[in-house]
Amino acid sequence: MLQLDAVQTLALAGLALFLGYALCRAIPVLGRYNLPPPVVGGLVFAGVAWLAHGQGTTVFALDTSLQAPLMIAFFTSIGFNASVRLLRASGRQVVAFLALATVFAVAQNLLGMGVAAAFGLHPLFGVLAGATTLAGGPATGLAFAPLFEQAGIPGAATVAVAAAMGGIVLGGLAGGPVSTWFIRRHGLESSRPGDHVAPDEGAAVVAMTEAQREYGALKSIVAILVAMWLGAWVSAGISSMGITLPAYVGAMLVGAVVRNLDDASGRIGLSVPTIELIGNICLALFLAVALMNLKLWELAGLALPLIVNLGLQLVLVALFCVVVFRAMGRDYDAAVMGGGFVGFMLGTTANAMAVMRTLVERYGAAPRAFLVAPLVGAFFIDFTNALVITGFINLFD
Repeated sequence: MLQLDAVQTLALAGLALFLGYALCRAIPVLGRYNLPPPVVGGLVFAGVAWLAHGQGTTVFALDTSLQAPLMIAFFTSIGFNASVRLLRASGRQVVAFLALATVFAVAQNLLGMGVAAAFGLHPLFGVLAGATTLAGGPATGLAFAPLFEQAGIPGAATVAVAAAMGGIVLGGLAGGPVSTWFIRRHGLESSRPGDHVAPDEGAAVVAMTEAQREYGALKSIVAILVAMWLGAWVSAGISSMGITLPAYVGAMLVGAVVRNLDDASGRIGLSVPTIELIGNICLALFLAVALMNLKLWELAGLALPLIVNLGLQLVLVALFCVVVFRAMGRDYDAAVMGGGFVGFMLGTTANAMAVMRTLVERYGAAPRAFLVAPLVGAFFIDFTNALVITGFINLFD
């Protein structure tokens, strides 16, 4: 057996990460459905461990002590993206889209709990296989897994990943057809039919000196670390009131407060793109470590409930898109937003963006959709979904 310390485990996670990138390039279907490379690479290692377990042996033992700090650092970077000024500037549609997504997250949990009850499982199994991993994606599912374990859901991390992977595939498959139905059913057209470029493509890049890049990166790293430090106190204070919540919530709230203070004063001069880059790197390594450590044999007996849940969740989100379409204006952009809604409520924001890019390449640009959906899917839904999940855990624990 290979016994690894924390640094060696992180190094192996890096190798798993690049294996995932290589597989996503070599196997087109993996890239087509936007399966995250850290998840793909990590699952390969988890699969090897599963085969070894079947033979009564263990290939490696990991030291996952760095997993939690990496996870908290990623969600802290999400906090730094939560700008109230940006939310206001984006207009009422972002607020309306966020409200719809939050309401639907509650509906996902209620449906999941219904499926759990039908199979005689703990109600929180439905919450775990609901908005926790579908609206939240694999990162949120893995972040909340320890709380679900404490509440009596064995193998919570493995269940979360299985549900998230299924949701990503279904979201990638279903988002385009749902939007296409609205476009054809209502005879919708883009206001810029000849423009097939998404708004974020071709953006100018401001050149920076080496010293500026180094200083900006250092400031971003320190800002994340300080937010994590203060956030630990915030989380401890909330937990002392008897409220169960994941470790990252305090740091994410501190990050949001610092970001909005900086927006108002301009004193800190945070580089949000740099913070986002650091957060994404931490996320990739966190997912790789967490996936390598999965015990896939714990899924035995849960495959059918997960499949039924995913099928019903797909039907629910497709039906709810009627509400989304009407609430967002009943026009072409609203139809494209519907596809994005399916993408990130069943998987990830990358799924949503891929679905919407495919649509605009065929039917023309949808600038409002590319403003609203990424803001909600990538940033704001993480805050409201965390509140929704925490509420369900505290209610049914």
